Amino acid sequence: MQTADFDIAERDDGGASLRLTGDWTTAGMDRRAQRLDRALAGRRITGIDLTDMGRFDTSGALALFLAGGRDGLPADAWAARPEAGRLYAMVETLERESGTPPRRSDAFTRAFAKVGRGVYDIIGEMMLSLAFLGRLIVATGSALKHPGRIRWPAWFSQAERAGLDAIPIIATTNFFIGAVIAFLGANLLTQFGAGVFTVQLVAVSVLREFAVVITSVLLAGRSASSFAAEIGSMRMNQEVDAMQVMGVNPFQALVIPRLAAMLVMLPLLTFVGILSGLLGGMLVTWSELNYGPSFFIQRVIEDPKMDVHLLVGMLKAPVFAIVVAAIGCRQGLAVAGDVESLGSRVTAAVVQAIFAIIFLDAVFAMIFLELNL
Repeated sequence: MQTADFDIAERDDGGASLRLTGDWTTAGMDRRAQRLDRALAGRRITGIDLTDMGRFDTSGALALFLAGGRDGLPADAWAARPEAGRLYAMVETLERESGTPPRRSDAFTRAFAKVGRGVYDIIGEMMLSLAFLGRLIVATGSALKHPGRIRWPAWFSQAERAGLDAIPIIATTNFFIGAVIAFLGANLLTQFGAGVFTVQLVAVSVLREFAVVITSVLLAGRSASSFAAEIGSMRMNQEVDAMQVMGVNPFQALVIPRLAAMLVMLPLLTFVGILSGLLGGMLVTWSELNYGPSFFIQRVIEDPKMDVHLLVGMLKAPVFAIVVAAIGCRQGLAVAGDVESLGSRVTAAVVQAIFAIIFLDAVFAMIFLELNL
């Protein structure tokens, strides 16, 4: 095999004469095509010498066509090698008849298309979520109809991992949230001579909003991601498919235990968060305003609306629990067979769960406002 090469000579007619040597094939050209393209930039080929050219294939034909531009080669270029001319003509026809590259759209069109794809993805996620919700309702009804099939060890195991193991982080976070609220209230309200109302500020904000929301957000980052990762890993290893082959319903084995664990543990964790938040607020009011623990507790107990605030906060907990568990399991079951899909689904589980919690909290706020609660 002879390596392809070329020589270019200027002609009197202002064009260039191209002399090809060696094998103009895929194996013989190496980087000669790029060199030929640079050497012929802006030149018109008016003559070609094929006397010393060896073998010739479609790669060589394509290189000559691209280097020669849309004007192509002279009509008599392939007189000495008609078989190579036929190959070149076929490549030239295919290239000329091939579709032109799509015109690059402007920035506004690309932005509009990106928004459209985003809306399409959102609608698709909503449809898949509704389908998952339907299957979840059917599986829950089946579990209630046949309680003997419930896998109680899985329920208790998930309750321990999703609930009891989260108590330290839940208590610590809510403690500091209550302390921060008390600091802000003591700093602002004392300027108006109303520092005593810091107790009500801490109690209402912790009982009604912060305890349940902070607890749910923490479990969204802790448990929803765990559910998505665990079930997604089983999907990647085809363990979910193996369950279906053996006649085991994946919803009964994987989704229902996690949902039940969250439904039981989130209200309990919310109550732990309430106690921790009130403790943090109480310590700050004691240190900053010299209101002792007995005074703090007395002010909370004597307020007739505190039980309503506690009820409002605890009513949100089961709804948030269902949302966190359902989104985590739904994203886990949607994992494909690659690691990239697992990572994106775990991220989506956390983001969607936190967004759903904030959105539902706003909906609850409007509902309770209309109900005067």
